[in-house]
Amino acid sequence: MRFQAPTGTRDLLPGDALWWRLVSEIERVLPLYGYGRIQTPALEDTAMIQRSSGAGSDIVQKETYTFDDRGGRSLTLRPEGTAPIVRAYLENGLHREPKPVKLYTIATMYRFDRPQAGRYREHTQLSAEIIGSADPAVDAELIQLYVELLRRFDYTSWELQLNSIGDERCRPAYLERLTAWLDEHADALDEAARQKRATNPLRVFDVKSERVQAALQDAPKIGESLCDECLAHFEAVQACLGLYGIPYTLVPTLVRGIDYYTRTTFEFKETSTGHAQDTICAGGRYDGLVEELGGEPTPGIGFGAGLDRLVLALADSGASAEVRKLDAFIVTEDKEPLLPLLAELRHRGVAVDLDYMGRSRNAQVKHAQRLDPRRIVLVEGDTATIRERGRDDESVGLGELVARLTK
Repeated sequence: MRFQAPTGTRDLLPGDALWWRLVSEIERVLPLYGYGRIQTPALEDTAMIQRSSGAGSDIVQKETYTFDDRGGRSLTLRPEGTAPIVRAYLENGLHREPKPVKLYTIATMYRFDRPQAGRYREHTQLSAEIIGSADPAVDAELIQLYVELLRRFDYTSWELQLNSIGDERCRPAYLERLTAWLDEHADALDEAARQKRATNPLRVFDVKSERVQAALQDAPKIGESLCDECLAHFEAVQACLGLYGIPYTLVPTLVRGIDYYTRTTFEFKETSTGHAQDTICAGGRYDGLVEELGGEPTPGIGFGAGLDRLVLALADSGASAEVRKLDAFIVTEDKEPLLPLLAELRHRGVAVDLDYMGRSRNAQVKHAQRLDPRRIVLVEGDTATIRERGRDDESVGLGELVARLTK
């Protein structure tokens, strides 16, 4: 019997060089902005996921992998990164650290959905969170962070879409206006829109139907109902983006499908490939989430960026990466005396290997040629002959080999 990865999952291989390059760039960029890396469990309490995402959200209603464990506890594979990070922030005392607390994770997320290009049921996501500051400059900095990540790949085929969905002070009055409009235009809604409206009227703007989206263009927009504080915050975010030189498009119907979002919401769309799944990053403020999960009222903002979709977009734009090759492959018929030498070379940062398959000397050379290392080192007795493409062979004593290969 031959087994395969479950539908909607995939294996990431050493040859997926662009994927691994992206991970490396993330690990270089995020600390430059003061972020610390965090890792949360793949499993979370189901009640926490429902409370943070909203029991009526698409995530909870359609997409979570939820089950009872052998102890009868209801657990859910994490569908997104923000709520688990906020839970960990509270549980582990990070809320007592100086604010803001900046955290990020590169982790697998799980959502049951129809697999498509760049969309997997198990997918890897970068989640970046800033907890503790309501400063609009923080919103802009978070957005600029993602722009910087794209810049490192010379990727320019993106559009930043921006909106504000207000907060608990101005949103109720807007929801009354929106509900009244939806009542008057009930025939314009499809079943998906009616279901979203029943749980959170704002979610009707998140439906996929082009017919419904066209009708909603005439619906009242949240931007027309922002209170003075939310409006000032949103204008300050836009001003800061201007200082960074980041272009954006105001999209008054942009909402996020999770209940915890407030004020700033944004999405990055890739604009060149025409893939159905064109969102490569999405996020926003969640100023009530920490309190919802048992903490003190604390503002926060974050985003989730799927690496699978981004790698697809980067590859389509011509971005590439190389798999690191060996610096040297050692050919020898007596490897045991060379093991300490290998350890010393690796300690000094030299990528080196030798044969562990019992090949003959000639077969080792052919194997090394297939691996295409920078150098092939042929050891015989106390002498090492270094072969390097474009150079004459060089013979050195074994005692000199480490110094020679670390040049």
